[in-house]
Amino acid sequence: MDIASLTVLVEAANAGSLAAAARRLGLSPLTATRRLAALEAEIGARLMQRSTRSLALTPEGEAFLPYAQAILENEAAALASVRPSAAGASGLLRLTASAAFGRKVVAPVIADFMKANPQVCVDLLLTDALVDIVAQGIDLAIRIAPLKDSTLIARRLSTNPRALYATPAYLDEHGTPGVVADLIRHQCLAFSGTMHWSFAGGGHTNRVQVRARFSANSIEGLREMCLAGLGIAILSDWDVHEAVDDGQLVRFTLADGEPEPLAIWAVYPSSRFVPPKVRLFMAALETALR
Repeated sequence: MDIASLTVLVEAANAGSLAAAARRLGLSPLTATRRLAALEAEIGARLMQRSTRSLALTPEGEAFLPYAQAILENEAAALASVRPSAAGASGLLRLTASAAFGRKVVAPVIADFMKANPQVCVDLLLTDALVDIVAQGIDLAIRIAPLKDSTLIARRLSTNPRALYATPAYLDEHGTPGVVADLIRHQCLAFSGTMHWSFAGGGHTNRVQVRARFSANSIEGLREMCLAGLGIAILSDWDVHEAVDDGQLVRFTLADGEPEPLAIWAVYPSSRFVPPKVRLFMAALETALR
């Protein structure tokens, strides 16, 4: 069975169109169409219903797709097993991360990774939205959040220390909170839709309703308003250490709790075979986070 044709099928199923699959594989749309047609002829069944605007797997295609994916994974595993580890990463690595963390932390690691692995190409998607990495053909997602149950594989890379921050001017005017309950009378900067902040302390969780004069769906928006002196925000150390060093922001603690900790996770589609490009980048990022 032709590996190139199987690759077209899998990429088309992930991307939702043959044209997108062709772009990802560096093929012309005509070549991708011919390879899919050749695979269908070999199998003796139509695997995809195609029109000018949409593409969908047939029942036969849905039944065959897991086997096609397994064949491609096994081929990649076989090749990796005979390549020397010193060969490094190669091919296209598709990554996604949140906008702020991607720019400040992930991008510098990518630059060093590409210098160390000249045969690798990287496509980085920066977004604060939750991406369907299977549907979009993403190899690896870097996420900072509690993870929900899913069929994806998650590997914990590092802790993500967070704390309360405000400008010196804000704290001079409004005072510095001493306990969780004090936050009720302060201006808080929160994620859109957030009604409460949770703090861990004394073996239990304290929750306080926040009065969010400003909210945003992006950590960058919250950081900028915090720097502008509009209130108190829960921010990650990696995002504000420079502002703290410069005296623009002050980090403070509460006597009865700290913001609930989060972790930095690497999320990827399958544990059966992790390509060298993914495995090596996760190791590079993990080292950088230390």
